[in-house]
Amino acid sequence: MELKFTVSGRIAKPVGEVFEAVVNPDSLSQFFTTGGARGRLATGAEVSWDFHDFPGAFPVLVQEVVPNERIVLQWEAEGEPRIWTTVTMTFHPLEDGRTLVRISEYGWPETEAGLRGCLGNCEGWTGMLCAMKAWLEHGIKLREGFYK
Repeated sequence: MELKFTVSGRIAKPVGEVFEAVVNPDSLSQFFTTGGARGRLATGAEVSWDFHDFPGAFPVLVQEVVPNERIVLQWEAEGEPRIWTTVTMTFHPLEDGRTLVRISEYGWPETEAGLRGCLGNCEGWTGMLCAMKAWLEHGIKLREGFYK
């Protein structure tokens, strides 16, 4: 059994605006990386994401960026031995002007620690989608004070 998940949500903004909110470190820092994002997401880039609620910057290796369509990245999962998981984000324009965002992640070992990591990241990406919706649609920083 492979440990993986997909979460999705609809954002009431055009695909270009939603995509830019993720690849732009200044925007991403407003709703997701509460400790700051460093570096724009671009194919081949290595950037870092920091979270006040989970201290320490996480290195993020950007495998592919297709503007307004897809982002594929890898980042290090917790546990021993250290492994890298793969995250794929897709952006689909909807007929009503909204954007459907899907986030999938896989790559954990089939262990208890791997299962904890998978479930934790599923929670994290779901929270990211909720926070992105609140930020883009209403200017609300949903994560502020949520975890600590």
